[in-house]
Amino acid sequence: MFSQQTVENLQNLISESVKDPKRDIPGVSVSITNSKGDDLFQYAAGKESADSDEDLTTGSIFWLASASKFVTTIALLQLVDQGKVELDSSDQVSKYVPELSNLPIISSEKNKDELNFKPSSQKITLRHLLTHTSGLGYTFSRKILQKYGKVFNINELEAKNERGLLLPLLFEPGTNLVYGVGIDWAGVLLERITGKSLNDYLIENVFNPLGIEETGLEFDSETRKKFVPLSHRDKKGILSRIDHGNKKLFEGDYKNAFQAGGSSIFAKPKEYIKILASILNNGVSPKTGKRILQKETVDSLFVNQVPQFSNFGKDGIKHANDYLTKELAQLYPQGGRPQGWGFSMVINSEGSETGRGTNTIWWCGVANLFWWIDRENDVAGFLATQITPLVDVNVKTLWVKIEKEIYSDLQNGK
Repeated sequence: MFSQQTVENLQNLISESVKDPKRDIPGVSVSITNSKGDDLFQYAAGKESADSDEDLTTGSIFWLASASKFVTTIALLQLVDQGKVELDSSDQVSKYVPELSNLPIISSEKNKDELNFKPSSQKITLRHLLTHTSGLGYTFSRKILQKYGKVFNINELEAKNERGLLLPLLFEPGTNLVYGVGIDWAGVLLERITGKSLNDYLIENVFNPLGIEETGLEFDSETRKKFVPLSHRDKKGILSRIDHGNKKLFEGDYKNAFQAGGSSIFAKPKEYIKILASILNNGVSPKTGKRILQKETVDSLFVNQVPQFSNFGKDGIKHANDYLTKELAQLYPQGGRPQGWGFSMVINSEGSETGRGTNTIWWCGVANLFWWIDRENDVAGFLATQITPLVDVNVKTLWVKIEKEIYSDLQNGK
């Protein structure tokens, strides 16, 4: 457990960061755990949004955005464990998701104002979908896809069904890495193999076994009152409340909302870390004793799946929509060794200045949420806000300070 001084220091850091909901951060919730499932730290401070008088609490429910991807990836790896799908079978993907069989490759090399297409010669596998090597991107992160989306009226966050994700490829599957809708399509694959909605599958096979409550993609009206609204920071640094990026899900219009495995889950940070604790505990919940993944599969989460793309981490975050994301030079600063990419997340191939251990895995969500799992130091955490664009400098600064405080305590305790 953390020392009382560390707990107080963490609380002070968080409280200081939310003093001015219009200029600082409206509200922050942070939860830290270990392989025993201990609540090493739980704290929330601030307001629900820049324009709200409602206090943020540890019972507040956040839109996970791309922090959903790790949960959906676990669900797909369960099917791999059970022999229901193979990571490297393009035939299975083509069978269950034929929409992905003949996607063209897009380019605009000949004329910047003209979209050009050519056929793809490679087929997509589940491994491609989970490692972002399928060639499928996002309209908000690649300008050529943004142009395509405008022409064909495609907006992934507002998709009514999977047809709203039908984007052309940026390259031949397996030949490069680009962040995109691959895990959304992996969720479609799961639904068609199991015959269950993504929400129902996750509740039965991930959330219930881990004792996780009020987490998923569908909620009753009473529970939705706990949802945290979105805020946006403008170019002058001022925050204001905005419509939710996943508005139909936020408002409970489930008949017209697509259950996107890459972005549609809502959860409390204190519940989300139960997933992280189970991974630290080799796939078994330390509280319920239920296994969600085989140990060998958990081990694979910490293995670089794309060693052939050694410089992707230094390519940073590309963007085509300033409202959602900022340009970022590096995904996560570390030394000279290339970072790795696993099944839906970044792998820090060496320790960092905050104190992270080697092969720590982590990822984030566009609303400035960040999770990490550090096997070497037996710690995992989740920092959650609901503001755009990613990466918010105030949130990033707080994230670094929190990690430094945590790792200082862990080192002193050794």
